[in-house]
Amino acid sequence: MTFVIGIDVGSQSIKGVLINPDGVLQSSASYGLTMTHPFGGWAQQNPHHWEEGIAVVIAKILASACVTASEVGALNLACQVDGVVPLSDDGDALGPAIIWLDRRADVQADTLATRVGSERLFEITGLVPDASHSGPKIMWLRDHEPQTFGRAMAFPPASGYLLHRLTNHLCVDHANASSSLLYDLRSRQWSDELLEAAGLDESHMGRIVEANEIVGTLSSQGAQITGLSTACVVLVGTGDEHAGSVGAGAISSGIITDVTGTAEPVTVATENLVLDYEGLVETHAHALEGFYLVENPGFVSGGSTLWLAENVLRVSQAELFELAADAPTGCDGLLFLPALSGAMTPRWNAQMRGVFAGLAMSHTSNSMARAVLEGCAHALRDITDRFAALGLGDDEIRVVGGGSASELWMQIKADVTGRPVRRVLGKDATAVGAALLAGVAAKTFVDLRDAVERTVTLADDPFLPDTGRASIYDDAYGRYRALFDGVEGALS
Repeated sequence: MTFVIGIDVGSQSIKGVLINPDGVLQSSASYGLTMTHPFGGWAQQNPHHWEEGIAVVIAKILASACVTASEVGALNLACQVDGVVPLSDDGDALGPAIIWLDRRADVQADTLATRVGSERLFEITGLVPDASHSGPKIMWLRDHEPQTFGRAMAFPPASGYLLHRLTNHLCVDHANASSSLLYDLRSRQWSDELLEAAGLDESHMGRIVEANEIVGTLSSQGAQITGLSTACVVLVGTGDEHAGSVGAGAISSGIITDVTGTAEPVTVATENLVLDYEGLVETHAHALEGFYLVENPGFVSGGSTLWLAENVLRVSQAELFELAADAPTGCDGLLFLPALSGAMTPRWNAQMRGVFAGLAMSHTSNSMARAVLEGCAHALRDITDRFAALGLGDDEIRVVGGGSASELWMQIKADVTGRPVRRVLGKDATAVGAALLAGVAAKTFVDLRDAVERTVTLADDPFLPDTGRASIYDDAYGRYRALFDGVEGALS
C-alpha cells in the first residue's frame, strides 16, 4: 500500500489531501485562485495557475506529513465541470479556460436545441440546453475565435486538460462527459447525432472512461509539474460535485449533498434513470459505477456572500456571517434573489440578475447579510422540493464546502427546507472524495463503502428544523417565488 493524494481544482481555490497507507487523512493544504471577467457574463481562468496551485498544494501536504514524493503512489483530481480549455497539438493551452460560470454561449446553446429539438436533446442528455455546458462553449470558440479553434486538437474540461498535462492521455470520465450536451446518457458514449448537430468531432472530446480507472503514470512533464515520481499512477478524475458527494459519504440513494462553495451544487444519487421534465434538476453520469447523479449544478451562493462582503459592506466574508447573526429571522421582510450570474433555480434563466427587495430605512448591513443567507436557503428549498416530487432525496441534507462552517447558515437551511441538515466534519470533502477513489484504486481500501466508513466523519447531531420559525420562512419563501416571477418578467 501507498500514500494517495486527492486534489480539488475549484474556481476560488485548489485544495489537496494526503491519505496514508492505513487510510487515515494525514494532511491538507490549499492555494487561492482568481477569475477574470473581461466582459459581462464572461468568466475565465489561466490554466497554468491550476498547475501552479497543484504544485504548491502537493509540496505543502508532503512537507506537513514528512512524506517524500516517492512514497506517493496514486493521484486523483476532482475538477470544476463545464469548462473548456483549447488544447494545442503540443499539449498546452491556447488561451484562457472558459469556466463553468461563463455565459457567453447562449446563442450556441439555443442553436443546438433548435437543430436537435429541445425535447430530443433532453431525452438524450438529461440536461437543460444552457450556456453553462461545455458543448456550446466549444461551438462559441469555433464561431468567434476560429484561429484558436483551428489550432486546437481538443477542447477538454479542466480535468481533461490537467490529465493530458500530467500523463499525455486525452480522457474524461463519464461524469464530465455527461455535462457537455454531447453525451448520450443511456448508451454512455458521445452522441454522433449531437456532435453532428454541433458541428464538432469526437476527436475534439477525448476518450470516456470510468472515474475509478487508472489511465497511466505521471509523464516526465507531469512529474515536473507535481513534484511527484513518474511511478505515481493517475486516475482519470471526475467532477467536483461528484467527488464532493463521495466525500460526504453519499454513496447510496436518498442522501442529499449540498456543496456550499462559490456556487452551490445540490445533488442526490440514484440507481434509476430519473429525468426532470420541468428542467430544474439535471441527470448526469456519476463517479460511482451504476449510479446517476441528479443535480442542480449550482446557483451563486458563496459567491453572493463574497460579492456583498467585498463590494457593498466592505468587510471580510467571515465578518458577513457575524453581521447576519444579529438580524432577525426573515430580516423584517427583506428578500434577496441569488441570481448575480443568472438563475439556476427556481428556473434556469441566464438573463436573470440578483435583487434586494423590500428595503426599508430600518434595514441595516446586518439585514442585508442575513437576507443573502436566507435567499440562498430559499433556492436550496426549490431544489429539495423538486427532488421530493421526483421521489428522490428522502434522507438528510449533508453540507460540505466553506459554507458548512457557519452554524447560522446550517440552521437557516434546516428551517427553510424543513429537513435535517448535517455537517460533514473535516475540510475539503471534494478533495477527500478524489482521494478515496484513488485509495480504492491503490488497494488502500477494499471498496468505496470501506473508504467512506473509515474516512468520512459526520457531526453527531444534525441541525433540526425549528417549527417556531417555519411559518416565517414559509411566508418568506412564497414572497421569494413571487419576487422571482416579477423580476423575471421585468427582465424578459
